Amino acid sequence: MNRRDAIKSVALMMGGAMVGANVILTGCKPEDQIVGLEFSPKDIAFLDEIGEAIIPTTDTPGAKATGIGAFMVMMVKDTYNTEQQQTFVDGINFIRKDFKAAKSKDFMDVSTEERTAYLNELKSSGKTTVAADATKVTAILGMLQDLTVLGYFTSEIGATQQLRYFEAPGRFDGCIDYTPGERAYAI
Repeated sequence: MNRRDAIKSVALMMGGAMVGANVILTGCKPEDQIVGLEFSPKDIAFLDEIGEAIIPTTDTPGAKATGIGAFMVMMVKDTYNTEQQQTFVDGINFIRKDFKAAKSKDFMDVSTEERTAYLNELKSSGKTTVAADATKVTAILGMLQDLTVLGYFTSEIGATQQLRYFEAPGRFDGCIDYTPGERAYAI
């Protein structure tokens, strides 16, 4: 199974609920996109750190090891429409500003644990330090989580080290015993 097929499968399992799912399912790019949208290496590094805060390194590599920032950029540029792209760009800028206002530190200068705690607090309380529309905060956090989970579990690292992976084609066994606590199977 190639990455595109895996992404389609994940989108179907999620009920097509993720942003940009229409593009993945139909294969057609949105007609209304921001022309010339570019992300700097600094932006990609920032997205890597957000991804690492969402799926941190434990006994398996975290999201940063998969190059999640570059994956997010590719998905935003290729599958999001103008409104979604603008929400994403505004959202990452908001997170930078709000974190600085709330913690008096730059997001890139703190530990993964501090970043994770901030994102969890922001998600659970919805309270921000800088003026922001609560629906946009929810939207950007949802986009970041969706993209991180999708990118991580469809990457080689996520599929082979976090999940159990059996290369196809192989034998089909529709009745496999599952012991609680075991890793799930990759798609």
